[in-house]
Amino acid sequence: MLRHLRALFIPIVMSSLLPGCSSLMNSATTRMADNLSSAILNQNDPETVRAGAPAYLLLIDSLIAEAPDEPANLATGAKLYSAYASTFVSDPPRARRLARKGFEYAKRALCLQQATLCHAYTQSFADFEPLLKQTTTDDVPLLYVFASAWASWLQVNKSDWGAIADLPKVTAILQRIVSLDETYEHGGAHLYLGVFASLRPPSLGGQPEQARRHFERAIALSHGQNLMAKVLYARYYARLLYRRKLHDRLLHEVLAADPHVPGLTLLNTLAQQQARVLLDSANDYF
Repeated sequence: MLRHLRALFIPIVMSSLLPGCSSLMNSATTRMADNLSSAILNQNDPETVRAGAPAYLLLIDSLIAEAPDEPANLATGAKLYSAYASTFVSDPPRARRLARKGFEYAKRALCLQQATLCHAYTQSFADFEPLLKQTTTDDVPLLYVFASAWASWLQVNKSDWGAIADLPKVTAILQRIVSLDETYEHGGAHLYLGVFASLRPPSLGGQPEQARRHFERAIALSHGQNLMAKVLYARYYARLLYRRKLHDRLLHEVLAADPHVPGLTLLNTLAQQQARVLLDSANDYF
């Protein structure tokens, strides 16, 4: 069920590297982290990011070691490790190690800022859901970091049925984010939910029309500037229902767009790469 999730983490976790995630650090560190995050997001050469990101991971580790109870540092570490593991690492054991570190950082941040959920997320869904409903708009950034890191960890552990059993909790967190602030991270929670709803065909419990609504809402919330939203729409919804015309239209729109958008350039460059691959394989698929 989770075998298709790898492409999902590129748009969502990468976009969460936006400046501001380190607002509680000292001013000099904040400027450095913000500037480096901006440089990553505005880079139009993914290979440069692939080669350079490990140095930033070590930098974040050092910041966390210096201030282990600083939620902002932990959140930044969770985002970076999850993004790198899901987007750029092809070796499964290494991806699992890096994703686990990202998830551990996310759990520590959650426990520092939301002690109730810290104890509840390992409990049954029936116990977890009522506590989740007590969260507020102020909790959205933390919930998004935690859900993203958890989903990344689930993806690299897709052969572990015990891990997959936690997917409803991740989905519930994302649904809560949508109910509190659907605009957060260009509607990233909608993208997750769109993919989750289209992992299976309708005959096996999939919900493609629900997925369509999530994808279209994400596109609207980003004003069409997040090109990966259209790629995911084509990959998961259009291919699931064999809607070739929609599939090709979305991907041609991606290729025709200017990828250079502040904060989205790396993401859009990756989207255009994936759009070409999907179009090249379309005749074999449909």
